[in-house]
Amino acid sequence: MITPIETPNIHKDRFLFSLERCAESKEFMPAFYDNFIPSSEEVRDKFRNTDFNRQNQMLLNSVRLACEAVIGNAEGLKELRERGETHSRLHLNIKPELYDLWLSSLINTARTFDKHWDVEVEISWNLVLGQVIRHMLRYY
Repeated sequence: MITPIETPNIHKDRFLFSLERCAESKEFMPAFYDNFIPSSEEVRDKFRNTDFNRQNQMLLNSVRLACEAVIGNAEGLKELRERGETHSRLHLNIKPELYDLWLSSLINTARTFDKHWDVEVEISWNLVLGQVIRHMLRYY
């Protein structure tokens, strides 16, 4: 079970509203990958043969669902467990240190796409996605 964060609904809602503002632009997910992929040679290798049309939508949907896990939503918890299993060392072998690069790239991208970005929004992104990452790392 994911450990709830303090005032989870406020952070979840703030995060999701911000994510949806970002997702209004079709350039958001490609811009994220433009930031993330060059962050390390290992990341470049992981995405070498990726279909980004599919990957962009899949990541956006997964992040939306995983966010629901912070308030204990069953569907969100299921998504988070499945992503944790697929990203474990037995499958995609996404090493723990790559999540920091992912989070940093995603937040830096969101900051440029969300016209209402402020300190509170950034706190919510860090709290929500931090919880998601900590949970996924349990499967590694």
